[in-house]
Amino acid sequence: MRQFSWFNATALTLGFAFLYIPMIILVIYSFNASKLVTVWAGFSTQWYGELLRNEEFLNAAWVTIKVAVTSSTIATVLGTMAAYVLVRAGRFSGRTLFSGMIYAPLVMPEVITGLSLLLLFIGIGLDRGVLTIVLAHTTFSMCYVSVVVSSRLVSFDQSLEEAALDLGCSPFDAFRLVTLPIIAPAVISGWLLAFTLSLDDLVIASFTTGPSATTLPIKIFSAVRLGVSPEINALSTIMIAIVTIGVITASLVTKQAAMRQARDERMAERPA
Repeated sequence: MRQFSWFNATALTLGFAFLYIPMIILVIYSFNASKLVTVWAGFSTQWYGELLRNEEFLNAAWVTIKVAVTSSTIATVLGTMAAYVLVRAGRFSGRTLFSGMIYAPLVMPEVITGLSLLLLFIGIGLDRGVLTIVLAHTTFSMCYVSVVVSSRLVSFDQSLEEAALDLGCSPFDAFRLVTLPIIAPAVISGWLLAFTLSLDDLVIASFTTGPSATTLPIKIFSAVRLGVSPEINALSTIMIAIVTIGVITASLVTKQAAMRQARDERMAERPA
């Protein structure tokens, strides 16, 4: 086994410091008593109270959560279906085009995606608002769900499905009772990933939003252009906490599923 050298330790430390020290500073200054975000004047939670009384931020937060939950749920359903078709359907006419359309948002610049969706909504006469943001976020996050679920389906033991079919299950019942519970950790991870992507999207939402719907990233970006306030630090800290909880939850779910699968495999290998 290759030893963990001082060079690797230094590179790892510098990498983590570059990524997380700015976030730590932001979290610390969200508890600053001073209105000046660069001058420490003592510990205080007053800006969290001010944030809870700010109607504009609260309305934007409600729109963001509503869009994120709806778009991630739709993207999870469609992405799981697309992954199942790509992995299980084999070779079929138009498979290359289908897979290319699924994975295109992964490499497409967000500006191009947002502009294309904007032109589409204008062309069909759809007023921009919550619905257009949901459709846009579903479009670009579905491919991420498809990638996550596809990786789990590739390693899935298809003989379990075949056994369920032999015992009288229909294809839908076999998927619902056998396949879906086994790939559930990947589906949940895909949902959390889509939720996180929708939660912090700025570029695509700025193209597809309207006067009646302003998401939290757009609101924060507009406020920062006039100067960083302690309320923005408090709001950013809450968003970091939400994303962190989501990542930890996904990791725990994946770890428990792997442990459960390993335990089931050991029990299956035991002699009767």
